[in-house]
Amino acid sequence: MEKKGKKAAKLSVVSTLHYIRLVYRSVLFVLLLISYIHFRLYSGITITERAENTPVILVITWAVFALEMILRFFPSKYESPGCQKQFARNYIKSGNTEIVIPDNNATVLIALGWIVFNGIFGALHMIGFLDDGIMFLLCSVYSICDIVCILFFCPFQTWFMKNKCCSVCRIYNWDYAMMFTPLFFVGGYYTWSLLALSVALLVRWEFTFYLHPERFSEKTNDYLQCRNCTEKLCVHKKQLKSLWRQVEEYTSERIRRLKK
Repeated sequence: MEKKGKKAAKLSVVSTLHYIRLVYRSVLFVLLLISYIHFRLYSGITITERAENTPVILVITWAVFALEMILRFFPSKYESPGCQKQFARNYIKSGNTEIVIPDNNATVLIALGWIVFNGIFGALHMIGFLDDGIMFLLCSVYSICDIVCILFFCPFQTWFMKNKCCSVCRIYNWDYAMMFTPLFFVGGYYTWSLLALSVALLVRWEFTFYLHPERFSEKTNDYLQCRNCTEKLCVHKKQLKSLWRQVEEYTSERIRRLKK
């Protein structure tokens, strides 16, 4: 148990924004799920046609994610250092010229795995086993998982790249391209425009990486040092782990007492 009187660190502005995204993306998923169930039960048209018949919902959803991606093309103090390290203004020379990016090789494995994984859904969609609605729901699930990876647990970080935190993540700006991968199999202006924007973000990121790898290395860029982090997400994660340990200890103690 932690000592009493010890102040809990406040959430940073960046981390707070992550929680806001988690909330509205979760709400969007619930709305999409309800709409899809209603569509499957009562509608005789495709879900894409149904969405086009109610453009307000479609336009708002499209606008939210399109705006998020457009803002990623520019420096911002309200975004995670993980995606901001690509910009020249965030390159703080450390004096070290040795560029070390230990998780770079894992990116190829992650990319191939993601393509194969989503290729399965794509194949099922093409043979008619999955419809457009399922692909939309899949994108929505990915959007929630994206924030979960940032705030709580990231399998790519833990099992593949082994990087210390999101700030030094080699694939941080792959998130939208990964999120909207299922849209490759769904036609339409709104879907393909989101996919195009996400791919443009990924290409910009990779292009910057190969031109300026020094911005992505903790050894050469002091911006990636803990002392310069504006997110402080690691502190928050430690608090969550501490809370979880307390819950486990309390539960174990209750079970022990009940067994007496």
